Amino acid sequence: MSETAAGELGLELDSLLRQHAKRQYLPKKTQLFYRGSMPDALFCLLDGRVRLSVTGPNGREALLGVVTPGHWFGEASLFSGEVRAHDAFAEMDSELLLVSAKVLHSLIDHRPEYLLEFLRLMGLRYKSTLQRMDGGVLQPLPGRLASKLLEVASTSRANRIPGKSLQISQENLAQMLGVSRQSINKVLKDWEMQGVVQVSYRSLDLLTPDYLMRLARNEAV
Repeated sequence: MSETAAGELGLELDSLLRQHAKRQYLPKKTQLFYRGSMPDALFCLLDGRVRLSVTGPNGREALLGVVTPGHWFGEASLFSGEVRAHDAFAEMDSELLLVSAKVLHSLIDHRPEYLLEFLRLMGLRYKSTLQRMDGGVLQPLPGRLASKLLEVASTSRANRIPGKSLQISQENLAQMLGVSRQSINKVLKDWEMQGVVQVSYRSLDLLTPDYLMRLARNEAV
């Protein structure tokens, strides 16, 4: 089985799913599924950006994550049989692959070993969630922000290209970390003065990722 990164499956399974998938275009601000809906498909983002979030009774939104191209998502509810736990909608015009629940379960019935890949994927995501919760309690904001930026960079295929900007806004980062946009802006401005990052509109470049790695690990910088 190929190595599986958070959001990615092994090459064989990935290829098989793509063969059985249908393409779906999702215009900006269009909802893909909503919290409480029954799971009917597995998705892979080809182009664009999909926002995962929950909204409380007071109307306040908590951003859970942003899906970037090349990543499969929506698998958890398909295996638990429970309703979707969050909303998903396009932050920009997006194109996806859709594998129906019926097709997915049929593939796994014929090749049960593929289930292990999904279990690995869900395990990695669960571990990542625990790490974020731990960091949210124990780490100061600069360390938490460094961890989040490195996570976004490592889970986006496009962002692995040297010099490529991370396509994420300060507002999204603030919602992910549960702080104000002003707090995020202050840290980024400090880093920009130090030559750690370069801030642009709704994107930023990681100029010295080693610095961010040390900060994320609570090492002296």
